[in-house]
Amino acid sequence: MNYQEAGVDIEKGDLFVEKIKKKVLSTYNNKVVAGVGGFSCLYEVSPDKYLAAGTDGVGTKLKLAIELDIHNTIGIDLVAMCVNDILCTGAKPLFFMDYMATSQLNLETCEAIIEGVVKGCQKSQMPLIGGETAEMPGMYAAGDYDLAGFCVGEVKKRDVIDGSKITSKDKLIAISSSGFHSNGYSLIRKLVEDESNELKEKLLKPTHIYFDILEALKNYEAINLNGIAHITGGGIHNIDRIMGNHTYQINNLPDYESHDFKSKVCDSIAYISKKSMLNNDELYKTFNMGMGLVLISPNVDQVTEMARELGYMSWVI
Repeated sequence: MNYQEAGVDIEKGDLFVEKIKKKVLSTYNNKVVAGVGGFSCLYEVSPDKYLAAGTDGVGTKLKLAIELDIHNTIGIDLVAMCVNDILCTGAKPLFFMDYMATSQLNLETCEAIIEGVVKGCQKSQMPLIGGETAEMPGMYAAGDYDLAGFCVGEVKKRDVIDGSKITSKDKLIAISSSGFHSNGYSLIRKLVEDESNELKEKLLKPTHIYFDILEALKNYEAINLNGIAHITGGGIHNIDRIMGNHTYQINNLPDYESHDFKSKVCDSIAYISKKSMLNNDELYKTFNMGMGLVLISPNVDQVTEMARELGYMSWVI
């Protein structure tokens, strides 16, 4: 079974974005610098500064949290999916807002969810300034809920990371993920329906928030950080979103059955990759395969050392 057979059509999602692009562009004014298609949107607020904005959810990883009745980490995922996107532009997070919809308010569950959101905001060094909770009986089944997040950051124009400074000397450097993060779970849940709760709990491990490593790299003058790709739905094809007219070659993706791959990823990624029976191309298009970010930089040794000091694995792809 592949991702499309599990109910998610990545190509159709890309087609939808293309179909609505003209409608969206018709609303723009001269303050909009980057809109639909990138990792986050940029809006000019002063002669030297942009706001960066992003929104996202957690996907069907929520269904796993509901099944296991574990709700105190899913809010971290929510923050991470939004924050990691705006970090790709070089922005510093300013504030976060959340939206939670449910069939009926369960105070204990909702408090646990917000506990995770608060932890995610603390990791990102930004305030949770507000949100919305909606009870919608008839819209959701009993016990179900959905989450959305909205993040705003700021970046000085001279510090924007948009791929425009990429050169032929740059390398693509993968930074390790904590697991599958928050993508591919419509397929993952089908693959683990009959598996133990122990494995399912491992699959709830929250998404890395890369605020620490990206802040450290931006402040290290010896490192040129020319592009950042957040590896989410669509896998390594997310790199295309920052490449503009540049071409690139990937020639160092370890096969999912190799020792090299298993040494880089957590047990759950290795297990699911094998159980899916997908080939390497499908796997790297569907999952992050142990890569949470891909950094574009000529300074491989410095990036690798910084990642190691902060507890991340890294490798050139």
